[in-house]
Amino acid sequence: MRAFLVCAAVALALMARPLAFLVLQGRPPEFYSHIPLVPVISAAILYGRRKVLFRGGPGSPAGGGACLAAGLLALAVDAVRGPGPVEHAGLVALAGLLVMAGGFLLLFGRKAFVRALFPFLFLGFMIPLPLAWMSGIVAALVAGSTGVTALLLRAFRVPFVQEGAVFLLPGFDLQVAFQCSGIRSTLALLITAVLAGQMFLRGRSRKSILALAVFPVSILKNGARIVILYLLSYFVDMRIIDGGFLHKSGGFIFFGLGLVLLGLALWALRGPGEEGGGIDKRSGLGDNKSAKEKG
Repeated sequence: MRAFLVCAAVALALMARPLAFLVLQGRPPEFYSHIPLVPVISAAILYGRRKVLFRGGPGSPAGGGACLAAGLLALAVDAVRGPGPVEHAGLVALAGLLVMAGGFLLLFGRKAFVRALFPFLFLGFMIPLPLAWMSGIVAALVAGSTGVTALLLRAFRVPFVQEGAVFLLPGFDLQVAFQCSGIRSTLALLITAVLAGQMFLRGRSRKSILALAVFPVSILKNGARIVILYLLSYFVDMRIIDGGFLHKSGGFIFFGLGLVLLGLALWALRGPGEEGGGIDKRSGLGDNKSAKEKG
């Protein structure tokens, strides 16, 4: 295990500088704020299941060597292309993860790697997506939030005229802009959904459905936030929309709404055999004793 910790430290050191640059200076910062939490969560999973996940077996020189070679290839591509900061961080992060996976395979073999697959895949959240992809996701969130906002305004019988993402309303106008996309909370909800699915659901289809449910949950809570802010500003105090706490810093309240909706989706997806907790004992999140009995 100590040898793997050294390998992991080398990989993290390789990734640290370009990823830290994105977190501290990247624009827009909402795209990268989740990155520091990812290795902490993955390390906690590995540590909590260390007696099972690091159970020795014959190493896999072929698999480990292939991962290490792929990691070196990613570094070579990065050196040749000289990409921008996001692409540079993505390639270096990919290389670091491949080096870490290769070291694990060399030391513990394929069976152990299968048991530890989830925490390794979870580290993929550290790889920043290209800006064009993220911009497309944000555009989809804005479009969905705009549609939900229109539906909720009709439900509350609020008269309005819609011009794209702009709502002409009594008192003042509203625009569903980039800041209303909720991309930061959407990423947090996605990470939560992936963890919850791995812990409490069986079957890839159910886990995938829970992860996909994040998008409608996110646009629903975004639309609810926009409409509630409008109603409170119009009927209570206009300062709420002009930079009040609920507008500028109240996102955590609506993030809580997203968690509640995601929890309901999780409850609906749990099958009859999962009332006691459908934890996959091979996932790296199960009970040590139970996993030992099965292994």
